[in-house]
Amino acid sequence: MIDQIKSSTIPPLSAEQFALLGGGHIAYVKPMRSEEVQKLFPQVEGIRPGLQLFALLGADGSPLMLTDSKDAALANAWENELQPVSLH
Repeated sequence: MIDQIKSSTIPPLSAEQFALLGGGHIAYVKPMRSEEVQKLFPQVEGIRPGLQLFALLGADGSPLMLTDSKDAALANAWENELQPVSLH
């Protein structure tokens, strides 16, 4: 059965199609160091180096919020009716 699924002719998703999956329904919680914040949140300045932070990202990778608490990121997702998933 698995071999049949692997050999099926289902075309792969494009990057754009993949980004739309879960749009408006799924959010990703991404742990990150404060040194990485500027990549996703260029408007944020003056964060002390060495902090463990958590970014909440939309299904398409768009940044939604930044916090120092995973629980706060999860609560924000639920508050906005998004299903949170972890991103490693």
